[in-house]
Amino acid sequence: MIEMSQWNVLIIDDEPDNIGVVEFIFGFYKVQMQSTTSGTAGLEMLRQQLPTLLLLDVQMPGMSGWDVLAEIRKDEKLKGLVVIALTAHAMAGDKEKALEAGFDGYMTKPISPATFINDIKAVLEMRNIA
Repeated sequence: MIEMSQWNVLIIDDEPDNIGVVEFIFGFYKVQMQSTTSGTAGLEMLRQQLPTLLLLDVQMPGMSGWDVLAEIRKDEKLKGLVVIALTAHAMAGDKEKALEAGFDGYMTKPISPATFINDIKAVLEMRNIA
């Protein structure tokens, strides 16, 4: 398993408070993290440095997380990136819709600090990255 201090995570979420919670949790584990509130800026960051995984809000103004994911999956260099949907959408069928669209995992907001790290590890293990 990749040591958590070796993780390099990008989070794209238009709500700075959501980013702050993730930064706080990752801080305990010394996870390297970058963030942005824009899908367009996030794609540029991905093209400059490929992280271990991407936490991606699906509902954002401008370029949505769905749009960002579509661009990632079309890009030869990025298409293998682990992308976890981070969303307030928790209705029946939302998780299935996200996974069918190409997300590797699905987490609802507000995130649960008690299960957050284990949820990410489960996705990485499924992708044989952990």
